[in-house]
Amino acid sequence: MAKGYRSPYLLLSILGLLALTACSGLGTIAGPDNEAPIAPSQSNLASLSEAVQKHPDDPQAYNMRGSVLADAGNAEAALADFNKAISLDPNYAQAYANRGLLRRQSGKLDLALADYNKALSIDGNYAVAYVGRGIVYRQQGNNGQAIADLNKAIALRPDNAQAYYNRGLLYQGQRQHQFAVDDFTTALALTTQKADLFVARGLSHLALGDHKAAASDLDEAVQMQPQNLQAWASRGLAYERLGDKEKAAGSYAKALNLNDKYEPAKAGFARVGGKAGQSYQTF
Repeated sequence: MAKGYRSPYLLLSILGLLALTACSGLGTIAGPDNEAPIAPSQSNLASLSEAVQKHPDDPQAYNMRGSVLADAGNAEAALADFNKAISLDPNYAQAYANRGLLRRQSGKLDLALADYNKALSIDGNYAVAYVGRGIVYRQQGNNGQAIADLNKAIALRPDNAQAYYNRGLLYQGQRQHQFAVDDFTTALALTTQKADLFVARGLSHLALGDHKAAASDLDEAVQMQPQNLQAWASRGLAYERLGDKEKAAGSYAKALNLNDKYEPAKAGFARVGGKAGQSYQTF
């Protein structure tokens, strides 16, 4: 295999997977003051349930508990709390945005859009709602509206990593990879949730032909998330293009250990001469 060999099929396949899986990346439920997620725990739930019992007419208590329930994966109970918060205060922008996120994550895009629209009609400077609506527009293929919303979110909150990440995904989908790299780099400086960002930036580096930078990003990603199929397969392609068959085969083998039917990894493993049952150096 010649150094710098390109596999557009694998890159396009991985970019396609990124587009399908990135919809909920860096997604957060808004807390009451700083729009930050609340770490789910039994003690949090217990104390918030006690607050709801003591103050059954307080919409913020329901929104707070709904945030924790959503982060814990209990979408049904979270939705009930957001609905209750909205019934108590029909002008509660955060509760609409939180419900919009739940609906977006469950694929109910029209309902999510309605919630984000309502939140923004209440608070036209609510950056989180612009990000959420921008993601919905992106999923619906309305890239013009998506970029406008994400630009607005960034103008309002230049420290919002989600806005940069999702705008980067839009640029990536439009093959404007240098713009994508710039946005992913900014997002990386603003968040602790870095693995998906390293994968995304690595893919754009690959598309730009900067295979060394791609490999560096994907090294970081697989160390942060050793079970990330996409990161391992993408890393295999980066090292394949660098001419390092050993690390490429090892990365593809890791991907195949996670999903032995993943065609891009199977094809890459075969291209670099990988043999089943053989051990390969990955670092």
